[in-house]
Amino acid sequence: MSNNQLYRGSLTTIIMRLLEKEGKMYGYEITQKVKEITEGKIDIKEGALYPSLHKLQAAGHLKVDAKKVDNRIRKYYSLTPQGQKETIHMLAELKEYIENMQAIMNPKIAY
Repeated sequence: MSNNQLYRGSLTTIIMRLLEKEGKMYGYEITQKVKEITEGKIDIKEGALYPSLHKLQAAGHLKVDAKKVDNRIRKYYSLTPQGQKETIHMLAELKEYIENMQAIMNPKIAY
Protein backbone atom coordinates (compact mmCIF):
# COMPACT_ATOMS: atom_id res chain seq x y z
CA MET A 1 0.00 0.00 0.00
CA SER A 2 1.47 3.33 -0.99
CA ASN A 3 1.36 6.45 1.17
CA ASN A 4 -1.03 8.05 -1.33
CA GLN A 5 -3.56 5.30 -0.64
CA LEU A 6 -3.32 6.02 3.08
CA TYR A 7 -3.68 9.77 2.51
CA ARG A 8 -6.75 9.36 0.28
CA GLY A 9 -8.65 8.07 3.30
CA SER A 10 -7.68 11.24 5.16
CA LEU A 11 -8.39 13.74 2.38
CA THR A 12 -11.50 15.18 4.01
CA THR A 13 -9.63 15.74 7.27
CA ILE A 14 -6.72 17.33 5.41
CA ILE A 15 -9.03 19.72 3.54
CA MET A 16 -10.97 20.73 6.62
CA ARG A 17 -7.82 21.27 8.72
CA LEU A 18 -6.27 23.47 6.04
CA LEU A 19 -9.43 25.54 5.78
CA GLU A 20 -9.57 25.82 9.55
CA LYS A 21 -6.04 27.23 9.56
CA GLU A 22 -6.15 29.34 6.38
CA GLY A 23 -9.75 30.61 6.43
CA LYS A 24 -10.55 30.26 2.75
CA MET A 25 -8.77 28.66 -0.17
CA TYR A 26 -9.42 27.66 -3.76
CA GLY A 27 -8.83 24.14 -5.02
CA TYR A 28 -5.43 24.54 -6.67
CA GLU A 29 -4.23 26.47 -3.63
CA ILE A 30 -5.19 23.51 -1.41
CA THR A 31 -3.19 21.09 -3.56
CA GLN A 32 -0.14 23.35 -3.55
CA LYS A 33 -0.29 23.98 0.20
CA VAL A 34 -0.37 20.23 0.87
CA LYS A 35 2.64 19.74 -1.43
CA GLU A 36 4.48 22.56 0.36
CA ILE A 37 3.72 21.28 3.87
CA THR A 38 4.68 17.69 2.99
CA GLU A 39 7.68 18.66 0.87
CA GLY A 40 6.09 17.05 -2.16
CA LYS A 41 5.31 13.73 -0.50
CA ILE A 42 1.55 14.17 -0.88
CA ASP A 43 0.22 15.08 -4.30
CA ILE A 44 -3.54 15.58 -4.25
CA LYS A 45 -5.06 15.09 -7.68
CA GLU A 46 -7.99 17.18 -8.89
CA GLY A 47 -9.96 13.97 -9.48
CA ALA A 48 -9.86 13.32 -5.74
CA LEU A 49 -9.99 16.89 -4.45
CA TYR A 50 -13.07 18.28 -6.16
CA PRO A 51 -15.42 15.36 -5.38
CA SER A 52 -14.37 15.71 -1.72
CA LEU A 53 -14.99 19.47 -1.78
CA HIS A 54 -18.42 18.94 -3.35
CA LYS A 55 -19.36 16.29 -0.76
CA LEU A 56 -18.30 18.58 2.08
CA GLN A 57 -20.32 21.41 0.58
CA ALA A 58 -23.39 19.19 0.14
CA ALA A 59 -23.08 18.07 3.78
CA GLY A 60 -23.14 21.71 4.89
CA HIS A 61 -19.53 21.77 6.06
CA LEU A 62 -18.25 24.18 3.40
CA LYS A 63 -19.49 27.35 1.79
CA VAL A 64 -18.32 28.59 -1.57
CA ASP A 65 -17.69 32.14 -2.69
CA ALA A 66 -17.07 32.66 -6.40
CA LYS A 67 -14.89 35.55 -7.51
CA LYS A 68 -13.76 36.63 -10.93
CA VAL A 69 -9.97 36.52 -11.21
CA ASP A 70 -8.24 37.18 -14.55
CA ASN A 71 -11.48 36.64 -16.50
CA ARG A 72 -12.06 33.30 -14.76
CA ILE A 73 -14.37 32.34 -11.95
CA ARG A 74 -12.45 31.07 -8.94
CA LYS A 75 -14.29 29.26 -6.16
CA TYR A 76 -13.06 29.91 -2.64
CA TYR A 77 -14.00 27.32 -0.03
CA SER A 78 -14.35 28.01 3.68
CA LEU A 79 -15.80 26.21 6.68
CA THR A 80 -19.34 26.84 7.84
CA PRO A 81 -20.02 26.88 11.60
CA GLN A 82 -21.14 23.25 11.23
CA GLY A 83 -17.90 22.51 9.36
CA GLN A 84 -15.86 24.05 12.16
CA LYS A 85 -17.51 21.74 14.68
CA GLU A 86 -17.03 18.74 12.40
CA THR A 87 -13.34 19.61 11.98
CA ILE A 88 -12.83 19.51 15.74
CA HIS A 89 -14.58 16.14 15.86
CA MET A 90 -12.57 14.73 12.93
CA LEU A 91 -9.25 15.90 14.39
CA ALA A 92 -10.10 14.25 17.71
CA GLU A 93 -10.90 10.99 15.90
CA LEU A 94 -7.65 11.22 13.93
CA LYS A 95 -5.65 11.82 17.12
CA GLU A 96 -7.21 8.73 18.70
CA TYR A 97 -6.51 6.69 15.56
CA ILE A 98 -2.86 7.78 15.52
CA GLU A 99 -2.48 6.94 19.22
CA ASN A 100 -3.97 3.48 18.61
CA MET A 101 -1.67 2.88 15.64
CA GLN A 102 1.33 3.93 17.74
CA ALA A 103 0.27 1.50 20.46
CA ILE A 104 0.05 -1.30 17.90
CA MET A 105 3.35 -0.44 16.25
CA ASN A 106 5.22 0.06 19.54
CA PRO A 107 3.48 -2.06 22.16
CA LYS A 108 4.56 -1.67 25.76
CA ILE A 109 5.84 -4.94 27.08
CA ALA A 110 4.84 -5.77 30.64
CA TYR A 111 7.30 -7.79 32.72
